[in-house]
Amino acid sequence: MMTLEEIKAGVAGGGISTERAIELLNEYIEANPNDDAALTYRGMRYWSLNRRSEAINDYLAAVKANPESEARNALKVTYDILNFYNKDLYNP
Repeated sequence: MMTLEEIKAGVAGGGISTERAIELLNEYIEANPNDDAALTYRGMRYWSLNRRSEAINDYLAAVKANPESEARNALKVTYDILNFYNKDLYNP
């Protein structure tokens, strides 16, 4: 099984696709269910594939595992994006 750092390096280097990274992260998280960094990173990979609900679920799980997780910021940004409203784009 690959470590989280190896998965991140593989994605950054282009050797591991996002879909494959999610598969590897699923295995890693199954063995390390309270690893908030892995949950956050998988959430980021889901977000990049426009799988928003899965990303939010991972961010919430990461915050539950560690209230000081960086997932708190990712969750805030996610909700800011989802709640964005531009009245200039509204055309009745």
